Amino acid sequence: MELFPREPAVTRAVPADAPLAERMRPRTLEEFEGQEHLLGQGGPLGPVLASGAKLPSCIFWGPPGSGKTTLARLLAERAGLRFAAISAVLSGVKDLRDEIARAEDERRRGRRTALFVDEIHRFNKAQQDALLPHVERGTVVLLGATTENPSFEVIPALRSRARIFTLKALDESLLARIVTRALEDRERGLGERGVAIAPDALALIARFAQGDARRALGLLESAADRAGARIERDHVAAAFESRLPDYDKGGEAHYDVISAFIKSLRGSDPDAAVYWLARMLEGGEEPRFIARRLMIFASEDVGNADPLGLVVATAAAEAFDRVGLPEGKLILSQATAYLACAPKSNASMLAIARASEVARERGALPVPLPLRNAPTELLRQLGYGKGYQYPHDFPGHFVREQYLPDEIRDSQFYEPSDQGAEAATAERQRARWKRDEKR
Repeated sequence: MELFPREPAVTRAVPADAPLAERMRPRTLEEFEGQEHLLGQGGPLGPVLASGAKLPSCIFWGPPGSGKTTLARLLAERAGLRFAAISAVLSGVKDLRDEIARAEDERRRGRRTALFVDEIHRFNKAQQDALLPHVERGTVVLLGATTENPSFEVIPALRSRARIFTLKALDESLLARIVTRALEDRERGLGERGVAIAPDALALIARFAQGDARRALGLLESAADRAGARIERDHVAAAFESRLPDYDKGGEAHYDVISAFIKSLRGSDPDAAVYWLARMLEGGEEPRFIARRLMIFASEDVGNADPLGLVVATAAAEAFDRVGLPEGKLILSQATAYLACAPKSNASMLAIARASEVARERGALPVPLPLRNAPTELLRQLGYGKGYQYPHDFPGHFVREQYLPDEIRDSQFYEPSDQGAEAATAERQRARWKRDEKR
């Protein structure tokens, strides 16, 4: 970090019993490991600070444990800004307003504020819009952190007013260096305990951490608690197995957990469904993805057995967009519990599957003449629309008519189930068409 003049470490009150990853959080840019493509010679952040220019609003995009939060804090401190942090998962509009009010007060006193928004992609559009005027007026310098592509998750107006910096996952050699530093640090790390580590155990921590410094230090701390004077490979393996597997939105866990969620809904088990919902939300799954899955489920697996299921799921998706997190969890939980307890039918799904198969196999079968549109006299002379019977002119607003092409006139695609409201639908259709007698 020769690019920056050395600065004194900023003292922060970190409890002695805080997790090792928190105690070892870098206090200066000189202690910060990795991201040389941003901070090194010729990197985009170097000239900003080296020249004494003001720190612009920034969005840091990168995987967990790559240093987004720490880098934001250190850059704010280097620029002489007051650092205020909120979480888009845990904070609501009131928290945002409170921080803006403090920032306005500090600005009147001559000090600007860097507002750090962790997981900024979890703010909905309305919440992101609420930030915009304060960024434009310079009330705050926005520093956002996200694990999601900001091109899709951050509104264009905010993106246009911030510089986007991409952080990379830390490589294994860098993670090994971070772990070794924590073992040797007598002030904040494990140096006072005099714990050594076997080379293969150190390599295993670096591999298990998968680019995440916070995970590496958590594994180290857990392995050290199991070991005596020396951490061996078995201690690391035991520490890794004891930790709850992370929910990887791009990996196998994503597909396994969403599968468990849908199957629990389909199996009418609200307890299991809400559990898997919680697992996804706590693991950082995009709530709008969950809302979309609920809407699909409401049609595919509940269908007309309870037509309100789709209404509930759609309303939940719209309400979540207005409310956001954390309160939005309640909305998703309500919809999940409702759909899990609703009567089930996949008749609508089977109907479109059957009809699609026939449409593909039989091609463009001609529309029966009585059903064709007849906007001109010529078409009427050709028989278009001739003989069409208007259902509302008949008792019960129903008249027996052939609506399918001749070639498939006896086909039945939708077969209502005997579940919930669909049972009444089935009875009504039997009474109308008397399928058993006529077909």
